Amino acid sequence: MTEPVLKLSGITKTFGSVTANEDVTLELRRGEMLALLGENGAGKTTLMSILFGHYVADSGSVEVFGSPLPEGSPRAALAAGVGMVHQHFTLAANMTVLENVMLGTESLLAPAHDTRAVTARLTSLMGRFGLHVNPAATVRSLSVGERQRVEILKVLYRDARILILDEPTAVLTPQEAEHLFATLRQLVDDGLSVIFITHKLREVMAASDRCAVLRHGRVVFEADTSATSAGELARAMVGSEIPTARRPEPKKGKEILYLDSVSVRDRRGKPLLDGLNLSLNSHEILGIAGVSGNGQAQLADLLSGLIAPDDGQIVIHGSPVHSPTPAAMIARGVGRVPDDRTGTGLVADMTVLENLATEVYRLPGFARRGVMNFKALASRARQLVEAFDVRCPGIETPVRKLSGGNMQKLILARVLSCAPSVIMVNQPTWGLDIGATAYVHQQLLDATERGAGVVLISEDLDELFQVADRIQVMYQGSLSGPVPTAEVDRAELGLLMSGTHTAPASAAGEVRQ
Repeated sequence: MTEPVLKLSGITKTFGSVTANEDVTLELRRGEMLALLGENGAGKTTLMSILFGHYVADSGSVEVFGSPLPEGSPRAALAAGVGMVHQHFTLAANMTVLENVMLGTESLLAPAHDTRAVTARLTSLMGRFGLHVNPAATVRSLSVGERQRVEILKVLYRDARILILDEPTAVLTPQEAEHLFATLRQLVDDGLSVIFITHKLREVMAASDRCAVLRHGRVVFEADTSATSAGELARAMVGSEIPTARRPEPKKGKEILYLDSVSVRDRRGKPLLDGLNLSLNSHEILGIAGVSGNGQAQLADLLSGLIAPDDGQIVIHGSPVHSPTPAAMIARGVGRVPDDRTGTGLVADMTVLENLATEVYRLPGFARRGVMNFKALASRARQLVEAFDVRCPGIETPVRKLSGGNMQKLILARVLSCAPSVIMVNQPTWGLDIGATAYVHQQLLDATERGAGVVLISEDLDELFQVADRIQVMYQGSLSGPVPTAEVDRAELGLLMSGTHTAPASAAGEVRQ
């Protein structure tokens, strides 16, 4: 065994009354890929932020290559050979790849910059590790996978010998994820040491040498990956057996939602959605796959009534929707679970009671002659909090004090309690841990068993393969034809998501079969 290149000893970090890390001791060795796992709030990102100098630990120490690492200094971490690639990229979109790589490596007061030498070194790194990207291209013109390559190149250019990646495949296609891990393996074989944070157990088992699990801020499990299993890791993460979603018996449904050649354009006439055809049946989940930024947000807004078609029409239960608005879509039986929980899903400064009342407070039984019946609303809120296991001190608790998982449960409680026939869910398990994800999936499956149809927009193929009955791929504002989930594989979907392989856009006849 080689000596550790990184040693975290007794790290403790608190934020007020919350303990994020408690007496964490962890080592990383040369040429090793370590997967760091844990539920939301387990302390993974806090621990890595202490290592990279964004936070200062209350107690404990960090050693890099046998030397103490100064606290609270990203510059010191970089100088010691530690590089970090954040989940949300930190690139200047209006600058070139070369300029982003150079940024921060030379004094702004320097009279001239030796771009020729930088280009030569950057080209050498690209060729050595297979991280090819055009140095002269502006970042805004790059794909998501190419932007991640630039982030890694920035770190390698600074001679990093320890690389930290936070949720590195969250926005990548399957092919891009495979390429990333092939690159990381090459870096590790070359002597680099890697820590990657992830929720995806399949990636942990396929790519890591060793894994560690944090729960409630403490290390509760460590093992060589070859000596453990995905099930054992999942149990370590939550401290118990993982609930699995129960799929209802397949039922033949009838069409309840149809998009007929729908197009939406921006103010300059550029198409955001281009000739979409989509058919949703009762008793089914229709999955919409795609890399972020290909029109999924506009599709969600369209189904929520926030935007209207410029061409084509929306048909619900056989009747066209002529003037779609949020109120009109709710009245037509459409439930909406948006991707931004606190931005558009909930009002963070309002209470649990008030958020649960937003779509029913005018209905008979809850209002009379313009006066709300708070007693009835409160009774309903308590019933929903209990039924959907929303963990909060009480219904008067401001929503901003809830965890992400409990916020999602609250949105589901509000939507599903109204018994919608069409449910639009956009990235429903973003940032949720295994237990919360299983709960959300079960609620959606239960809704289809009762006769609802669900449009599930997700960038997580594992999620779509787990719960969707059919899948369509969205690429640059267009939809491919629907395919039964059992008849498509991950590689084929990945090619469609990246635009490498094109399938005929969905036609009306294809969709409605």
